[in-house]
Amino acid sequence: MEIGNLTSGVATEGVVLIKDAQLKTTRTGNPFLALRFADRTGEISGNLWDATENQVAQFKAGVVVELAGQVETYQDQLQFRIQELRLASPEEGQPEDFVPRVAETDGELKDDLRPFLAAIHQVEWATIVNHLFKKYGAPFFNFPAAKVNHHALVGGLAFHTLSILRLAKNVCDQYPGINRELLYAGALLHDMGKVIELSGPVATQYTTTGNLLGHISIVDGEIVACCQEVGLLPTNPQVVLLRHVILAHHGLREYGSPVEPELMEAEVLHRLDELDAAITEINGALEQTAPGEFSPRQFALGRRQFYRLPTGQDTKKA
Repeated sequence: MEIGNLTSGVATEGVVLIKDAQLKTTRTGNPFLALRFADRTGEISGNLWDATENQVAQFKAGVVVELAGQVETYQDQLQFRIQELRLASPEEGQPEDFVPRVAETDGELKDDLRPFLAAIHQVEWATIVNHLFKKYGAPFFNFPAAKVNHHALVGGLAFHTLSILRLAKNVCDQYPGINRELLYAGALLHDMGKVIELSGPVATQYTTTGNLLGHISIVDGEIVACCQEVGLLPTNPQVVLLRHVILAHHGLREYGSPVEPELMEAEVLHRLDELDAAITEINGALEQTAPGEFSPRQFALGRRQFYRLPTGQDTKKA
């Protein structure tokens, strides 16, 4: 079974990873497990009705299971009607076997990021960026950029960051009034707090710290700690500029930004972050959509559907 190739009405079985498991109750008070299954080709949700205490204890996020049942459509989304569920043996698969990763290797991502790191010459910004990459470089190249939605892949955090930097380079080439070094520094660090906010690439969950603080506040705290370690003042004017770019990158307070952009570089980073995330979401939806058809509704994009151009106009492979 390959989840990404499933269609409604098909009965199937196979070994998959439980990516998420939530214990819930029906309107009548009966317990059930709301599960999300994953492999390297995609994800699908399914409910285990009338879950027993033993099943709740067994079927947790990060566990590999043998799944059997039928694929159905509910509210424009595919879901799995579970008929049988059991724990898989170690020989049938390990959790990391079912986690997709970006196409680029760690080495390729690092090689492509180096020129952007090297382009930052302003002393305070370069000091902070290099210090935090030495501290969190290993998880940075391994972690996803999100629990779900865009770049929820092994290496997704580094790839998302690199995508923004590539966009930033072109924007700076087009608009020379933008401070390239400040934008690059902000882009490199804007999501680094996710290595603390998230649990890792397998069955990604939000950590307690992540739930209580969020990645924006986390990385700002890391910048302050870095300043203390390297002898900078967190209120140094150059440090404050970098902190603002990062603190404002979600754009609006209702979207999680402690402050709203009041620097050109902060506004540009916010727009590029949104653009890369949106394009990735839409591409993912269109890859599961036949030419000339509409995608399922995308909840992360206002529940909109997206139309895939007919064959001949579509640049994607059918």
